[in-house]
Amino acid sequence: MSSFASTPKPPYYAVIFTSKKPETHSEYDQMSNQLLELVKDQPGFLGVESARSANGLGITVSYWESLDAIKQWKQHTFHQIAQQKGKEKWYQGYQVRVAKVEKDYNSNF
Repeated sequence: MSSFASTPKPPYYAVIFTSKKPETHSEYDQMSNQLLELVKDQPGFLGVESARSANGLGITVSYWESLDAIKQWKQHTFHQIAQQKGKEKWYQGYQVRVAKVEKDYNSNF
């Protein structure tokens, strides 16, 4: 991602996905791009921010209006296929956290 997600006034929810992916896979990159395009049209989706270090540690934070919207995205067929491939082929490990954002602020940049 090259910019910060534009989110509304809290409260809203964040899904924090931390993963360890030791190598670059063209299939992974292609699926990731497809997911990013698909998630933009999901009801309740607010935005996403993502970064990956040179050693393969990545963090992606997606922002959502509600827990129900998060649940619907988790159950989306293409997202489930991506999750399964990640478990089987791409990730050495991952952690998912869901948090309610109660407050946010910025540096007015």
